[in-house]
Amino acid sequence: MSHADDNAGTRRDFLYYATAGAGAVAAGAAIWPLANQMNPSADVAALSSIFVDVSSVEPGTQLTVKYLGKPVFVRRRTQDEIDAARAVALEELMDRNSENPNRPNSDASDQNRTMDEAGEWLVMIGVCTHLGCVPIGDGSGDFGGWFCPCHGSHYDTAGRIRKGPAPQNLHIPVASFEDETTLKLG
Repeated sequence: MSHADDNAGTRRDFLYYATAGAGAVAAGAAIWPLANQMNPSADVAALSSIFVDVSSVEPGTQLTVKYLGKPVFVRRRTQDEIDAARAVALEELMDRNSENPNRPNSDASDQNRTMDEAGEWLVMIGVCTHLGCVPIGDGSGDFGGWFCPCHGSHYDTAGRIRKGPAPQNLHIPVASFEDETTLKLG
C-alpha cells in the first residue's frame, strides 16, 4: 500500500468540493443580477413617499400634485360639498365596495373616503378608472365633483362614480397627515 493510495480519496473529495463550490459561486453570480433588477430604481425609491404642504389650500379649492407619475387631487371641501356627498345612500352608488387603503375593510361611503372625520380633506388619485384620462374638477359634471372628458364619466364630490363607463370610484392613495399642514403620500 503506497502513500498515494491513502490520499486518493481525499484528493478526489477535494476536487468534488472545489468544483461544487466554484459552481455555486458561478450560479450565484449569474442569478444575482437577474434578481437585483427587480428592485425599484433609485429614482422610484426616492419618490415612494412625498410630503405636501397644504397650508395654502382654501375650502372649495384643490391642489394637484404628481406622485409616482400620476396626478393626485388634494381637495379641501366646503360644508356644502360634504353635505352633498354624505346625503347619497350607498345603494345609489355604482361602486359600493371600493376601499380606502387608509381604512381597511371600508365601503364607499363618504365618511370612509376622507382623510378626517369632518370630511373636509379628500385625497384621490386623479386618474379615471375607465381608460386612465385625467378628470376635470371644480364642480364639473352632473354631480358637482369631477368629469372625465374622454368618455363622459361623472364623479360626485367624494370622487365616487355616478354616471358613465368608469367601473370604479377614483382610487385613494396611502396618505396621512403628519401635522395640520403637511400631508404624507405613500
